[in-house]
Amino acid sequence: MIDKPAPWWHPKFNILGTRCGRLTAFFLLYLTEGIPNGFALLAIVTQMRRQGVSISDTGGFATAFVLPWAFKWVMGPFVDLFYSDRWGRRRLWILVMQVMMCVTLLAAVPFDIVTQIKWLSALIIIHNVFAATQDVAIDALACGTLEEHERGLANGLMFAGSYCGAALGGSGVLFLLGAGMSLSFLYFAVIGCILLVTFFVTLRLQEKPCNDTLELVKPKLHELAKAFKTYGKEALVAFFGSRVALVGLIVAMLPMGAYALSLVLCSNLSVELGMNDTLIAKIGLLGTVIVAPSCVLGGYLSDKFGRRKMLMIFVAATAIPTLMLAWGMYQQGWIMPVAMDMPDRPVPSQFLLHFYIGVGALYSLFTGLAYGTQTALFMDICHSAVAATQFTAYMAMLNLVTAYSTKWQCAVVEKIGYPKTLMLDVALGMVCLIFIPFMKKQNLNTAQDPPPEGLAGSM
Repeated sequence: MIDKPAPWWHPKFNILGTRCGRLTAFFLLYLTEGIPNGFALLAIVTQMRRQGVSISDTGGFATAFVLPWAFKWVMGPFVDLFYSDRWGRRRLWILVMQVMMCVTLLAAVPFDIVTQIKWLSALIIIHNVFAATQDVAIDALACGTLEEHERGLANGLMFAGSYCGAALGGSGVLFLLGAGMSLSFLYFAVIGCILLVTFFVTLRLQEKPCNDTLELVKPKLHELAKAFKTYGKEALVAFFGSRVALVGLIVAMLPMGAYALSLVLCSNLSVELGMNDTLIAKIGLLGTVIVAPSCVLGGYLSDKFGRRKMLMIFVAATAIPTLMLAWGMYQQGWIMPVAMDMPDRPVPSQFLLHFYIGVGALYSLFTGLAYGTQTALFMDICHSAVAATQFTAYMAMLNLVTAYSTKWQCAVVEKIGYPKTLMLDVALGMVCLIFIPFMKKQNLNTAQDPPPEGLAGSM
C-alpha cells in the first residue's frame, strides 16, 4: 500500500519535496529576514528622525543594524561543519536562530529610541548576529537544494520575500503607528510574524541526510583544529583558487549600482520633506509592489538571456533615477539637510514631492531587477561543498557595502548636500561594471557532494 503524501498543514509535510514548495519555502524564509529590517531601518529610523535625532546618529544606528551581516561569513564554517541529520543539517540552525531573533526583539521593547539609542543599537547588533546566522543556513540550504535551472527564479523570489517582509515590518508598522498603535505593541506583531513562518515553514523543511550511517561524533580539541584546518584549505581554494572566484570577491566588495535611494538617507529625506508616517508607509508599500516582482523578473531574465549581460544593464540603469533626483533637488534649491527643530523650516514644492515619489518608484524597478540577478550569479560560482562559507562571504560583502555606504552617505550629505552626494553615489556604483564581465560560470560539483569530514554527526 502506497502512503499518501501528508497534507500541507501536517508536521510531516515536506515543503522541499516539490519545485513549488521549494520556491515558496525560500520566499517565506527570506520574509523573516526582511520583517526586522523594515521595522528597524524604516519604522524606527523614521521615528528617530521625527523626534529630532540627527542624520549622522540615525546613520550610526542603521550601520550598527547592518554590520553583523557584513561578518556573517564567520559563521559559515560552523554551519557547514556542525550539523544534525536527525534534526536537519540546515533546519536546526534556522529554527534556533529564528527563536533567538524573537527573544532579542522582545528584550528591545523597553528601550527608548531617542534617549537609549546606544543600548538599543547594541541589542540590535545581537539580534542581527542571529538573523545573519539564519541567513547563512538558508543560503546554504538553497545552494544544496535548488536545481540549477530554478536558481534565477528562486533568488528573485527570495529577494522578493525579503522586500515583502521589509514592507510588513516598515510600511505596515508605520500604517499602524499612524492609526494610533504604540511602537512597543508592534514589536510583538513583528515577533508573531516570524513565529508563523517558523511553525508553517521551518518545521517542515525535510532535508536529505548526507550520510544515513553517521554516528555521533565527539571530537577532541586537536580533531576540531584538524577539521577546521582542512575546511579552511578548501575554502581558500574556493575563494582564491580561480580567477572567477577572486573576481566575484572583488565585485561583492563594490557597490553594485547606485545605493542612496534604498538606504537610510532617503528615510531621513522623507521626514525632512514633511511627509507623515502614513504617506511614508504608502511610498514604502509602492516600492515593495514594484521591487518584489522586479526581483522575480530579473531572476527570470537572467536565466533566459544570461546573468552577466542582464546584471550590467540593470546596474547601469540604477544611475538614471539617482541622477534625476540629484538634478531635481538642485533645481528646487533643496541642497542641505534641514534640522527638524529649525524655526521657519522650508516647505518643499508639490513638484519636488511628486518628483521624489516618481523617481523612487523607477529606482525600485531597476534595483529589483539587479538584486534578482546578482545573487544567482554569485550562487553560480560557488563550490557546493563549502557553500555556506563561500556564498555567505559574497553576501556578507554585499552587506558590508550597505554598511559603509550608509555611513559615508549620512556623513557626507551633512557637508556637501544631497545633489553632490547622489552623484558621488552613482560614480562609485558604476565601478563594478569593469569586473562583472569576468564572472564566468564555473563547473560546480552537484548538490549531493558531501560536506568536509570531521564534525558531522547525528545529534
